[in-house]
Amino acid sequence: MNNVFISDSPCDTKKIAAQLATTLQGSEVIAFYGDLGVGKTCFVIGLAEGLGFTGEVSSPTFAIINEYLGGRLNLYHFDMYRVSGWDDLYSTGYFEYMESGGVLAVEWSENIESALPDDVIRITIKRLDEAKREITIER
Repeated sequence: MNNVFISDSPCDTKKIAAQLATTLQGSEVIAFYGDLGVGKTCFVIGLAEGLGFTGEVSSPTFAIINEYLGGRLNLYHFDMYRVSGWDDLYSTGYFEYMESGGVLAVEWSENIESALPDDVIRITIKRLDEAKREITIER
């Protein structure tokens, strides 16, 4: 099932993400697709808020993974930009996190396409103009 949303602002993007968060049961992998600066991390902020996490959410660019614990479900936010092979992927702990019961939010998931589960939730964010985004959620 595909759902397409139009976001007119970062606030709208967070609301769309928070709405998705209410449907999550745990153990989901969410794969993000979209250009640099299109709002993937903004969407993850909304997911974390929707799951009840109250701390700071930031891009895991240099850490590769950020953990957001203490909400209804734990959220593990990956940046796979620098992952270029199976050894790199194993070193992130990705497969262990998949077994944790939490939700995995994976930016630059193109780099690990063959390691995504069959039931992955795909989110594509396209820039329509400076503030407007088209967000497609495929389940």
